[in-house]
Amino acid sequence: MENVSKENARFFLKNIIVPNDRSSCKSESSASKEKQSCGGIKIFLGALSFVYFAKALSGSYLKSTITQIERRFDIPSSLVGVIDGSFELGNLLIIILVSYFGAKLHRPKIIGAGCLIMSVGTFFIAMPQFFMGRYRYEILPSSTNSSISISPCLHDKHQIPLSVLERPQAKINAGCEKEAGTSMWIYVFLGNLLRGIGETPIQPLGITYIDDYASEESAAFYIGCVQTVAIIGPIFGFLLGSLCAKLYVDIGFVDLDSITITPKDVQWVGAWWLGYVVAGIISVLAAIPFWFLPKHLSRPESRKDSNTSSEQSKFITEDNREHHKPYTQQLKIVEMAKDFLPSLKNLFGNPVYFLYLCASVIQFNSLIGMVTYKPKYIEQQYGQSSSKTNFVIGMINIPAVAFGIFSGGLIMKKFRINVVGAAKLSLGSSFFGYLLLFTLFAMGCENSDVAGLTVSYEGIKQVSHYEQALFSECNSGCICSENEWDPICGENGITYVSACLAGCKSSNGSGKNAMLGNCSCVEITDSLSRSSSAVIGTCQKGSECANMFLYFLVISVITSYTLSIGGTPGYILLLRCINPQLKSFALGIYTLAIRVLAGIPAPVYFGMSIDNTCLKWGSKRCGGRGACRLYDSNAFRYVYLGLTVVLGTMSIFLSIAVLFILKKRFVPQDENIAATGERGTVLARNSKDNFVTCDHLIQTAYWPDKETRL
Repeated sequence: MENVSKENARFFLKNIIVPNDRSSCKSESSASKEKQSCGGIKIFLGALSFVYFAKALSGSYLKSTITQIERRFDIPSSLVGVIDGSFELGNLLIIILVSYFGAKLHRPKIIGAGCLIMSVGTFFIAMPQFFMGRYRYEILPSSTNSSISISPCLHDKHQIPLSVLERPQAKINAGCEKEAGTSMWIYVFLGNLLRGIGETPIQPLGITYIDDYASEESAAFYIGCVQTVAIIGPIFGFLLGSLCAKLYVDIGFVDLDSITITPKDVQWVGAWWLGYVVAGIISVLAAIPFWFLPKHLSRPESRKDSNTSSEQSKFITEDNREHHKPYTQQLKIVEMAKDFLPSLKNLFGNPVYFLYLCASVIQFNSLIGMVTYKPKYIEQQYGQSSSKTNFVIGMINIPAVAFGIFSGGLIMKKFRINVVGAAKLSLGSSFFGYLLLFTLFAMGCENSDVAGLTVSYEGIKQVSHYEQALFSECNSGCICSENEWDPICGENGITYVSACLAGCKSSNGSGKNAMLGNCSCVEITDSLSRSSSAVIGTCQKGSECANMFLYFLVISVITSYTLSIGGTPGYILLLRCINPQLKSFALGIYTLAIRVLAGIPAPVYFGMSIDNTCLKWGSKRCGGRGACRLYDSNAFRYVYLGLTVVLGTMSIFLSIAVLFILKKRFVPQDENIAATGERGTVLARNSKDNFVTCDHLIQTAYWPDKETRL
């Protein structure tokens, strides 16, 4: 009944405002123009979808190489978070200028230029691989990849290579750090910064271009299609990451038969650089179509009379009717700059926009932190390799996100949901999504049994973790380095930090097939069989952990789908609660806030929190702390999931406030429809009609020029 009443009111107003001499049927000329406009917007839609695919592929590939970059440059997770946040920093540098001034300029060409800059940044990330030395995964600097030392128990100090003994920092020569290439991560930082600069115009200018020239009914569906196609990018990005993670980092430069570690080893580094070369080429191709697209398209007939959609007309009113005229005049840069502060004041004076912005910032802190370290979480929590982790995320989680975003757009179109309904749908998806995340706390694996770190050398679980615990009576006759990480797996199922710390006195074979014997520490926990042998690598987690991993995947997929349903309704809410002239600017400010307050800090403080759960740090070849080799699984789970859920819960409360304000101002009631002056005066009253005019939505005595308020 409410929809019928609204339709009657709209029809009633249309008959009043539209001149009497307008024909009810479209002329052949107008039909031809509308058909041409439809074709043009579809071409732009296809080009924008491919750009979203390209930027999403390179962005997701970066997420898939987080652990690879951490190991390659021997840096902690917090520093990797800084590198990841540099993309958002690039957005920060120019987002306001691009979103505000770009709306008045040639939007397609600006997007094309951004794609070229994005490709340059992607190539720049891969550059360190060609300038730094070959990857050295062994702990002993004196060794080479072709002749690695297993480092068995040594009784005589003179047998120990000088590199094993602790050396003062002053003795580290200046050329060592340069050879190790640990400072080369700065180039990855700068390359990602360029990627952020190039990606800046794509979202605010591309989405508003569609919303300007697509019909009102199709705008939400088109935006949903763009976002859905964009999800294909992360699918290919993570699959590309899975493929490259299987390939050794120096493939083509070293003899692969001489490599003594496997992809499951915590020191393994895949060909992380190769995917960035592929992503850079795709970004160049994506830029080409935008140089041939027009600056403007003809508007659909249903939207020619006003720059506002019917949804916006319920929330936006302007006493100055000149704003309803097409905004076609070319403004000078100085004139546009004068409107900057009033426009900014207008946006932040809009309570719906401001509260939704705050809710989104907090929610994106949760989501960005979760997505950034999800591959690392799966690797450390469930003992999976980087290759398998990326494959699982690309083939299971990402399609669920795509289906969720598409479902949100389809629901909006099929049921013609208004702005209040969009707010409800967005809130509901967030509530049930974070509710499902709570169940993941119970789906973790216990710590691996590592002698001296998580269990004692007798196999007893221990609570405190100290480096001094690495030494025990069973290896007291050996002279070992506590900074070494060259794990072996004893037949008793316990992992030892090194063969030396396991008290192994003999070794047979070489490389991956080496067998260690006479391991005194292995023998004391397996006194019945008196077995004392071990193999290279860490021990695998039990079957219970494999089952937990399957449960995790199921809940993770459902959660991803549920949270993604609210994506498109959230966009529509954002676009419909602001002045149409400020859509690009509003999206730019929205994107800026997400980048600055979520994209930059979230990976950093998530990474710092995760670093605090590390049990065993690696050591750099030239001294100093390197990347973490072993985490406390329980602490990692509580920190990672806890931060995600707490931030998500905070965003839900703000989303409730947004819905409350919308419902308070969007109250169906009887209404007088009046129009005065030269436009004519009409008074209509119908107690059954539930039509709301802007005067009931907005009550303010102050109405500056070119400002919109809720």
